[in-house]
Amino acid sequence: MPRWMRGAALTSLAFVLLVLGAALRPLVLPETHTATPILNSVEIGFVQDMTAHHQQALIMVQRLDRNIDPVVVRLADQLDDTQRLEIGTMLGWLRLANASPVPTHPMAWMHTDDAVPHQHSAAVAMPDKKGPDTIMPGMATMAELDALAAAHGRDAEVLFLQLMFRHHQGGIAMAQAADELLPSGPVKETARSMIQAQGQETGVMGMLLTQLGAAPLP
Repeated sequence: MPRWMRGAALTSLAFVLLVLGAALRPLVLPETHTATPILNSVEIGFVQDMTAHHQQALIMVQRLDRNIDPVVVRLADQLDDTQRLEIGTMLGWLRLANASPVPTHPMAWMHTDDAVPHQHSAAVAMPDKKGPDTIMPGMATMAELDALAAAHGRDAEVLFLQLMFRHHQGGIAMAQAADELLPSGPVKETARSMIQAQGQETGVMGMLLTQLGAAPLP
């Protein structure tokens, strides 16, 4: 075989081996792609905790005597509708992130590696305690929920407004913490929306308590 033909054959063989090697490379050395998580640990923890927090608000509405001032009933129904919608949104996020809807370590998201403040607000108090014994702020005790279920008339109005006022204050504190820790994204925007909406609702509840001659709980 002439030298030039041998050279052309070797060149063709080298090209074939190059193409074959490129095709087989993913099988021999699989490429690793790290998927970007849908939610980080702060977002998952906040959404889990806020879902549980909202669910207790629904329990308060369910235990409220309906034979009371229609203004308080309408407020309760408004709170119920808003928090149900937000629960649905948050459960959807957790489902997409393949995360449990139930928090295993309430409020621990404030202390994870992803919890890096992006703002500086003196209004946000970060609890130092960490772990499963940490209690979400504003939550009512079982005794308080039982007392609400047994209350009637003005007593029911006052206790409901007091419990929900304190509950909203706790929810606002949690949302402020999430807003401070998250740089951007839909969870941060939802936290900011909660701060605004629950702040307005807290103002209404405070006004109604004043009209009833009662004060918010400590």
